[in-house]
This record gives sequence, structure tokens and C-alpha cells, in this order.
Amino acid sequence: MDPVIVAGAGPVGLTLALTLARLEVPVILLDEATEAEESRLARTVVLRPDAAAVLERLGCRVTARTRPWTGWRTMRRRQLVRQVPLTPGGLFTPGGLFGGSPSPERGTGGWDGGLKEAMEAPDGDAPFSEGESAPVSAPSPLHLPQHELTRALRGSLAAMGDEDLVRIVSGTRIDDLEQDDHGVGVRTRGAQATWWRGSYLVGCDGPRSTVRKLLGVRFPGRTAVERHAVAALRAELPWPGEALLHRSPPWRSIDAEVTARPLPHGLWRIDWLLPPGRDLVTPDALMVRVRDTLAGWCGESEPPYELLDTGVHTVHHRLALRWRVGRAFLAGDAAHLLGALGTQGLEEGLRDVDNLAWKLSLAWHHGASDALLDSYQAERRGAVGARLRAADQALPLVRAAGGWHAVRRTVRPGGARGHDALLTEGHLGRGPLGAPPVYDRSPLAPAAPPDGSVTVGTALGAPVADVPVTAPDGSVVRLRERLGRELLVVLVAPGTGVWDRRHWMRAGLMPRLAAAVAALPLPTELLVTEAYPGAPAHTVLLVRPDGHLAAALSGVRPSALYACADAARGGNAARGAPAEASARR
Repeated sequence: MDPVIVAGAGPVGLTLALTLARLEVPVILLDEATEAEESRLARTVVLRPDAAAVLERLGCRVTARTRPWTGWRTMRRRQLVRQVPLTPGGLFTPGGLFGGSPSPERGTGGWDGGLKEAMEAPDGDAPFSEGESAPVSAPSPLHLPQHELTRALRGSLAAMGDEDLVRIVSGTRIDDLEQDDHGVGVRTRGAQATWWRGSYLVGCDGPRSTVRKLLGVRFPGRTAVERHAVAALRAELPWPGEALLHRSPPWRSIDAEVTARPLPHGLWRIDWLLPPGRDLVTPDALMVRVRDTLAGWCGESEPPYELLDTGVHTVHHRLALRWRVGRAFLAGDAAHLLGALGTQGLEEGLRDVDNLAWKLSLAWHHGASDALLDSYQAERRGAVGARLRAADQALPLVRAAGGWHAVRRTVRPGGARGHDALLTEGHLGRGPLGAPPVYDRSPLAPAAPPDGSVTVGTALGAPVADVPVTAPDGSVVRLRERLGRELLVVLVAPGTGVWDRRHWMRAGLMPRLAAAVAALPLPTELLVTEAYPGAPAHTVLLVRPDGHLAAALSGVRPSALYACADAARGGNAARGAPAEASARR
């Protein structure tokens, strides 16, 4: 079969090419650039644990290129109102950072009310008083310059040393495409002007995507939702290693909000939320903001600092109407733009890759149904659409004109505190603005719950917990390390730590379960864990290659397990067309 053509060699395109290559799917990567990406310290990426894990299991060691934050502070005027300790291996409690029930983002559904609850929580429901530390810790995001991430991904591709799997074509751009029932043809211009033939095409070519335009896909949304002045500088701030969200700071040059996020080597990225409009940010105006902000944080006079890079970041909110047209797909900024209130566009692009790659691999190696390929749009467009709706509904309140007095008049008492919690959770990857998606209405789920279904601590369609598991060779690894290649079946079996690992496949329920797994319609790896949150002994979990829970069954039930695995490959016709399924061209 012909290779998969990936248009665009930014972080999303490079990650997709690397993921497909690891799955032994050949790739032609069309790179419009002819030179290495410019080094810009003011252009950075924030990766929460699930997105960082996608890169780590591909051999892209992003954790070695940055340092975890030690905490997060939220201030309003001169008062500390939130403080969250952060750890590299920290875990959220089920109730999130600030108590209450979790509000995961729904993959194909609408806004679930978590945003409204967060913003309208009365004072009496606040989990701690002003200035008091949050009672739980959270996993630290990773923060690094985007050019370093791009170089790490290119280094991982080069380390594979197999040009037959990934061919990078630089200095070339698509200017035409055509497709039929067997593949896609694209014509390029530039250094290598020719026609390329591929089995599938994925447009990862950014906000002005040529692939999207050639497919005739509309890209509606809102322009300039937010604007930020950005500076990267070296300085010693009063909270080394901690990130800061400062709302309504009391000095004269700042309008609404400043964010400071640490980078390695004593560097900081500082963002100033600009007022609505398109007024230019002059160098003099930016320097006033830098000096006033540093002086406000550090005392009467500004501390010594070295300004390294500056810029203006404009946030747009857009969502492509279709993410699949025949054998062509859209991913990353070609499919969506977001970034207000702590949402992360690149992170969503990496989730696009994690969702799409295993489905393309299955199609390339074994053939796949339209239901499987359509599920990419159903799940990912639904998840990003829910995120955008949550941000768009929060913006008029959180960014209300007239400052905090206007905001307080629009919500019940305590709403300002709810805004602080909402933004903090969004920045840290929780709540309706930040939590990993839950594909709870996926077209790849069984039409009805199979016999023997049980409820565990992870909702169906949600990312699984990263528990220790015993692999077939007897080694103990993290569950997240086994993702990406095939289905996983995990048996919850307390006491397996005392099993002889050379013979564990013959112990307890394992022979019956191994036989059931061998009969599944997809390649599947069998694992064992001593415990899983909320799961009774002998629970059998079915986990998709992207780490989302497909089923939880009580004991060994071969027929039910087969039905769930068949549904996960798009073989469940009873459910019909997915709600977000793409039309054919």
C-alpha cells in the first residue's frame, strides 16, 4: 500500500509521522520550510501529563528539556487567593483541585454544566479561604520553547535511521490534490515539484491550511478573541519555580491580567492580557509593562533582568466543519484554533494525533471500516468543540468589561472566586477548560452495555489511570508505557506481586483470559495489575491504543470482550452513523 502523506512539519505533523513510523506505516512528510525553525523564547508550549506522555513513549524526551514547576499561584490585586503545590508525579483527587465532583470534557456531547458550577459557586462552597493553600497537589505541566520541541521530534525521527519509513521532503508545498477509492494524489510546487501518491493524506499544515482549502472545508469561528503582549526574560522573581496568574494587578500600566511561567535556566515567559482592540504594542509601552510588573512583584524598584525576546500573541477560536473528506484528514491548527483562558491548541493537536494514528495504522495494515475512520471526527471534533464552547461561554464573564465590579454583578456572590478556580484548573489541565477529553458517546462503543459490565474509577471513554502493570515478559512497567500500538486487556488481580513472573500466564484466571484475548479481532496485549481505582478483583479492562477505556467487565467473559473489541475497530454497525461523521466528497 502507498505511504501516508503528512502535510506540514510542525510539532503535530512531526509527531504524527513519528507515531505512524513506530507503527510501521511508511510516511511522506511534506515540509514547506527550507530552514530550521527560528529560535523564539517568547513562543513556548505547555504540555499537561497526557500530552507529554504521547511524546515520551515515542522516544522524544521532553522531560529532559525542561524542569517541572513547583507550584501555581493565583493572585487578585495584592492578595494570594490560590496556591497549588505541583509535583512531577503528583495526582489530582477525583474532585479536582478545588473540591466538588469532576467535570471532564465530553468527547461528543455538549457542555456538561461544570463550567457554570465553577463560576457560580457561592462563598460557602469554597474549599479554602483567601490565601490558604489548596489541600491537594497536581502534576506539573511541562513548559518549553516550541523550537526545542520541534528539534527533539526531528531528532527522534533521525534516530530511527529508516528512510524507508519516513521520507521528509523540504521546501515543497501542496497546490492540488485528487483522490479516489484507493488513495490520494497531491501535486507539489517548490524544490521537488511533482505528483505524490499516498494511501491517505493528513493536513497538519497550520491555520492557513492548503489541504483544508483544497478540500473545500469551511473554518468558521471568531478572530482575535484575546491578545497578549509577551516577553521572555531572565530574572529572579520572588517565587522561583512557581507559575503565577495575577488578576487585576494594582499597578497603573496593567489592565486585567498577567501570567508568569518559568522556563529552564532562570528564564520566564510573561504574558499581559491586552484590552480589546487592535492598538499596536510599541516597544516603549512593552518596556513600561515589564518594569512596572517586575517592580510590583519584587518591591519598590525593578530587579535586574535581561530581556531576550518579545511578541504579541493573538488568540483565535475556529473549528473546521469537517475533519475527514474521503481519504483526507485534518489535524492540529488546520482543524481547530483555540487558546483563551489557558486552553492549549498544540496539546489538542497531539491528542488529534493520538486518536488518529492507531486508526490509520489499522486501516493501512488490515483495512478498516468507514465507522472507524469517521470516529476520528466524531470524537476529536466533538471534544474540541466542547472545549471551545466552554471557553466562549466563560469569556464574557471572566473578561467582563469594567473590571471585577462588573463581573461581580453578573454572577452570584463568590463568582469571582469561581473564576479564579476555573482559570487555575484550565491552566493546570483540569475542569471544562483543561481536562483530557472523555469520548463517552463514541461511535466505537458497543450499542448497549455488554453483559457483566462494571463501573470503575474511570468513566468509559476516559483516559485510564497510569497504574503499574505486569507485562508478558514478567517486567513491571507503567500502563501508559504500553499504549500506542494495540488494544490492551488488563486483569485486576490483587496479590499478583507474589506470583512467579516466569509462570504468571498459567496462574489463576490467566489461561481462560489468554484464550479469550487470542480470539479477539485485533492485535491485543494482555497485562495484569494488582489494583485499579474503583475496580473490584478480577475486573477485566479493555483499553484502546490511545489510552481511553473501552470496557470494564466482571471476570472473564469471552463473548462480551469480543463484542467490545469488535466495536472498538468500528465493527459495530448497530450504532449507525456517528453524530459528527463526515460527509463524503
